[in-house]
Amino acid sequence: MNKVILIGNLTKDPEISTTQSGISVCKFTLAISRRFTNAEGERETDFINIVTWRTLADNCHRFLKKGSKAAVVGMVQTRSYEGNDGTKRYITEVVADEVEFISTKTGESRSSDGEDKASSHKDEVSTLEPIDDNDLPF
Repeated sequence: MNKVILIGNLTKDPEISTTQSGISVCKFTLAISRRFTNAEGERETDFINIVTWRTLADNCHRFLKKGSKAAVVGMVQTRSYEGNDGTKRYITEVVADEVEFISTKTGESRSSDGEDKASSHKDEVSTLEPIDDNDLPF
């Protein structure tokens, strides 16, 4: 079984493009703080690349922005390619089946199908620590 569930904040605005056959693809990166602190007492952050397709891609591009909090359900995918210098490079990303918009451009809590979510769910998820833009490596 290959299934992941992630909740984090977008590191920058999502990027959307269209394949040659006209299918929308949207890519963004989630910053996710680890549950435990390191030896220096600091919480480390992982940066996970997310890919969405078709209508979900259009909705992610429309409703998400840098700093938005999102929950993603999908599968891990790895691929490789040869770089310009001849070395083999690997990419690991999550192909999302579902994206829950916990905070959006308009500040509303909505699912990827546009359905409003109960405020109790928003309060339950809001216990995560916000990520300061100054802590991002870009």
